[in-house]
Amino acid sequence: MIEEELREIVRDLMVEKFDVDSNLEVSVQATRQEVEGDLTVVLFPLLKVARMNPMQLGEMLGEQLVEKCEKVVSFSIVKGFLNLKLSDAFWIQILQDAGLKASYGVWPSTGEKIIVEFSSPNTNKPLHLGHIRNILLGSSLAHILEARGHEVVRTQVINDRGIAICKSMVIQRDFMEGASPESTGKKGDHYVGDLYVRFETEFQAEYAEWQNSPQGEELFAAQSEENEDRSAFFKRWKNEYFNQFSKIGREAKDMLLAWEAGETDVIELWQRMNSWVYEGFEKTYRRLGVGFDLDYYESETYSLGNTYVDEGLAEGIFKKKADGSVWVDLTDRDLDEKILRRSDGTSLYITQDIGTAQKRYEDFKQDRMVYVVGNEQEYHFQVLFEILDLLKAPYADQCFHLSYGMVDLPDGKMKSREGNVVDADDLMNEVVEQAQANALERGDLSDLDESDRMEIFRRVGMAALKFYIIKVNPQKRMVYNPEASLDLQGQTGPYIQNAYVRIQSIFRKVGCPDVNKMPEKYDWAPQERAVVSAVYQFPAVIAEAADRYDPSHVAHYAYDLAKLFHKFYHDISIQRAESEEKQHLRLILCQAVAAVLEKSMGLLGMEMPQRM
Repeated sequence: MIEEELREIVRDLMVEKFDVDSNLEVSVQATRQEVEGDLTVVLFPLLKVARMNPMQLGEMLGEQLVEKCEKVVSFSIVKGFLNLKLSDAFWIQILQDAGLKASYGVWPSTGEKIIVEFSSPNTNKPLHLGHIRNILLGSSLAHILEARGHEVVRTQVINDRGIAICKSMVIQRDFMEGASPESTGKKGDHYVGDLYVRFETEFQAEYAEWQNSPQGEELFAAQSEENEDRSAFFKRWKNEYFNQFSKIGREAKDMLLAWEAGETDVIELWQRMNSWVYEGFEKTYRRLGVGFDLDYYESETYSLGNTYVDEGLAEGIFKKKADGSVWVDLTDRDLDEKILRRSDGTSLYITQDIGTAQKRYEDFKQDRMVYVVGNEQEYHFQVLFEILDLLKAPYADQCFHLSYGMVDLPDGKMKSREGNVVDADDLMNEVVEQAQANALERGDLSDLDESDRMEIFRRVGMAALKFYIIKVNPQKRMVYNPEASLDLQGQTGPYIQNAYVRIQSIFRKVGCPDVNKMPEKYDWAPQERAVVSAVYQFPAVIAEAADRYDPSHVAHYAYDLAKLFHKFYHDISIQRAESEEKQHLRLILCQAVAAVLEKSMGLLGMEMPQRM
């Protein structure tokens, strides 16, 4: 980037002329639109060390920059700002590089390895809208980090054990009479998710009957608070009933004990049902265009942390209480005490996460670790990172929790198998179907065959879904509006795709430009200069998004570039250009915009259609 080149020249000049620290901070930024110039050196921080007025310092630096940097052709000084004009050749080269080089925007290798953990679903239910935000953030961040020059490892921890999974297993064993996803025509993860819902239905029916039994009546009379509503009491007492009296609850708990004991028939059932779920997950992942380099399974990692708990005890980092439970005191780090192992010797999620983190380091020796997990787990990760630091994990200070807010819908829910969760597959079907309906209403694709039309509908619908979610800063809670996400005039994926499609239409009408035929000079219209300046910013946007762990920067950039192009297209004629040279340069500009838009959207997991 030329900014760094200019910083180095200014820094060297300041060191040479004024004997200042070689680490002097030099600010170079885009020139304000109302001022003539392309880049601006901010003089104010330099005036104190130079002991010169802005005009004197600006003149000295401006003359030296013109002399030492061939890309700078002139300068002006306005109230403490040194505004630099860059050569036509520089901007033309930017367009040529952006339109031709596959590597445009991609940074050199940093040698850093970063693990990104995302998705991490439970095997007792299908992926839902919350998972979609998680998956899109994790996958797009991984792409952006790779473009920044890092080596990225994509992982997930599949939560494949525990009482919730055993609930689904009880229903399959006792109620389904050998049914399967294949025999019922259901996707595997949906089938198992329905079993989990069925367990709750059976449990609620059992509980309702028990409430009216003599035992239930006796309990209410003995333990309810004064004037307490009957329904409120039994709602409050639900977990106690499950643990003490429920027959189906006892079956689930016995199933968990049998699993932990490794009973053959239980393990076989567990493996069979998990295989159904994994097959279903994989279909959803393929539709979302994501994949993982390595999967970790809770059934294999849940006991890993106990080794490190024992080590922490031996070193006096952790303490054992009288009941045998193990705790860590983090009060001196502005946190609380945290239990790491129960008195009966069983581990907790924090124990498992300690072990998994250490296992990952053994596997990959990563430099950084990014956890993509909802903001309800912020405290958990604060504790985890402090514990890893106490254990002197070499990567402890390079762990980051990409915390994201929940996703709501305008009416609270869409089509759902569980009544209160928006199923990922249903949501994808919905946006693709809506994209198809919108296109058919316009009637623009009637000349294409069915398979080509369906591919366009898929690309537009999926871009609508993905962009609408990724464009929101991860930390913010958001409302996903399926209808608004498909608006061709709003800040949407289809709006950006439409800019790309317009460019393809131009090429079909006028032809593609000869990239080997480039002018040395060009009289830029303001709309053209605005577009080429935006194209130039692409590598910097990638760097900012990667360094901030925030894919929304790329989404906003793609929208802004598309918006500038639409204005250029509206204001400046290409087919009726004033000269052949101008038409040619404008086609080169179109080619650069198309390439950068396609790369930007590709980083976010979206594909460009040729038609819409």
